[in-house]
Amino acid sequence: MNIQWYPGHMTKAKRAMKEDIKLIDLIIELVDARAPLASRNPDLDELGKGKARLILLNKADLAGEKENGIWMDWFRTKGFYVAEINSQRGDGIKKINGIVLEACKEKLERDRRRGILNRPVRAMVVGIPNVGKSTFINSFAGKACTRTGNRPGVTKGNQWIRLNKSLELLDTPGILWPKFEDPRVGLLLAMIGSVNDEILDRDGLAAELVKLLQERQPGILARRYGGDEGDALKEEKLADKEPEEALCQIARARACLKKGGELDLSKAAGILIEDFRGGRLGRITLELPKQ
Repeated sequence: MNIQWYPGHMTKAKRAMKEDIKLIDLIIELVDARAPLASRNPDLDELGKGKARLILLNKADLAGEKENGIWMDWFRTKGFYVAEINSQRGDGIKKINGIVLEACKEKLERDRRRGILNRPVRAMVVGIPNVGKSTFINSFAGKACTRTGNRPGVTKGNQWIRLNKSLELLDTPGILWPKFEDPRVGLLLAMIGSVNDEILDRDGLAAELVKLLQERQPGILARRYGGDEGDALKEEKLADKEPEEALCQIARARACLKKGGELDLSKAAGILIEDFRGGRLGRITLELPKQ
């Protein structure tokens, strides 16, 4: 599968980001902890040159705990400040203010030497669609400052939010980049819900997800979709089956049937995708840093 998605509003949003970048001291970049590299916009490194950088591994509860630690260490070796959070539940949010002050201590010290004592740190919150930027801001602020939604593209324009006397945030729309050079990146973004589902072949996406789960979490499909025949499904080694055969097993376990009793593989594909996105398959990291 070769997935590409770059709506026109993203070009305008990127231009606005280029203009606003000179106004800020820190870039807070949210990534999806299940696919931290695939969910990073490579354009941000060029745009953010000379700025302090903080990476937040959002949805950390959906990714493997050990893998989260590996990614945090990897980002630190690249010179980023980093933390893992769950913006929806508020996990890890309280420590962010301290990390922001640490990341901007040189800026604050320069201000102090110049006699500037009350200028707030200005941070731009960035990330790809549906990574949880607006939810993070609302959780960080302790109130609803921005619109949120469990789909890409809810935030359409930049918005300044004053959290307190020492910190202002700039909420920005989710921005992808014009072309995914590596087809695998498009697949991972589709799996985590950062690409508009309306353009996707969800049956094909589910087949690719089956293959990836078989590679990274053998046996996880049998554990989830065993139903009343759990032992029998495990004996049949669901994790080793071809994707279509695995989807057939899922369809049987979840009674996904068309009129006449034919298995509804499209419905089974949708169940698998939503179960993965919702964490019902367990904590799963889709990629690790390249060695």
